[in-house]
Amino acid sequence: MAQLIVPRHLLAEVISHCQEIYPKEACGILAGKDRIVQRVYKMRNIENSSVSYMMDPKEQLTIMKEIKKSGLDITAIYHSHPDLDAYPSQKDIKLASYPDSLYLIISLFNKEPKTKAFTIKDKEVEEVEIKVVLK
Repeated sequence: MAQLIVPRHLLAEVISHCQEIYPKEACGILAGKDRIVQRVYKMRNIENSSVSYMMDPKEQLTIMKEIKKSGLDITAIYHSHPDLDAYPSQKDIKLASYPDSLYLIISLFNKEPKTKAFTIKDKEVEEVEIKVVLK
């Protein structure tokens, strides 16, 4: 089974971002190599919504250039589900446009953060194990 490897402090940063934006959806990009996360890029949800997100295209382009320049890849795209389970919605599935990237969803349902990762290819969703490491 494929897995996403995330240092504990970076996962904490992502969860904290999601909690700060609550009750709206937070979003961002995780950069790294070989599905090992090395950097977190918090993005602005221009939809300012509790049920969907869209990254600012200019901000996204700037971050993607920075990721490429630093020799990293887009490891995962993350967003929160403030009051839903950590599973891709129909809209998440429909709009998934990075088949080589993973999708990390952080549920804040009942204020209890739950994190799951998925591949979404050709509308097919498959859960990927998340391994949290110290460094």
